[in-house]
Amino acid sequence: MLEKIIRDFMTIWTTIDPISNLALFAGLTAAMHHAERRRIAWRASLYAAIVLVVAVVIGQIVLDAMGIRLRSLQVAGGLILCVFGLQMVFGWIEQTGVSVDKGRDLAVFPMAVPAIAGPGAITAVILLTDNDVYSVHERAETAVVLLIVLALNYVLLLLSDAILRVIGRQGAAILTRVMGIILTALSVEFVLAGLQIGSWATPHR
Repeated sequence: MLEKIIRDFMTIWTTIDPISNLALFAGLTAAMHHAERRRIAWRASLYAAIVLVVAVVIGQIVLDAMGIRLRSLQVAGGLILCVFGLQMVFGWIEQTGVSVDKGRDLAVFPMAVPAIAGPGAITAVILLTDNDVYSVHERAETAVVLLIVLALNYVLLLLSDAILRVIGRQGAAILTRVMGIILTALSVEFVLAGLQIGSWATPHR
């Protein structure tokens, strides 16, 4: 049980990627007053929580209605998470950046979607709450872990300026790349599970 909780936390943490989110939030809201920054952080976290909780509750139901087997999603989701992890490792997300139209609600785009509740996070929470693999109790634990990560992400958004002053943007970039490596490794596990390959690394005697 503890192993699953730790794995859930690491998977959700790396796909939501609070370190990159705080850097993006700090850049987008640098010219705003403190009160406005707090409102955007709260609304972005709330909207992202709604999207991800909906994915947990009905994500698999929608897939079943479309005739998509979860093992197919495991393989496809693992590949998506792998690409997402590689983007974090090589800094492709930082290079492309995010353009924001004037007058657009930053809490909705790009903060809630796709920064916090991106395709990687949505795929991850659906895979981690597979009805055919996990019990109701285990799925509830995953939902609690998700809410904890979102709460931590919200706190980091509020402390974004102070944290970046301490670790610097280079420090944030290093942490993002470390999380990207972990996410890439976890994505391989998703693909192997989808292909039902359990002992691929077992040495031959």
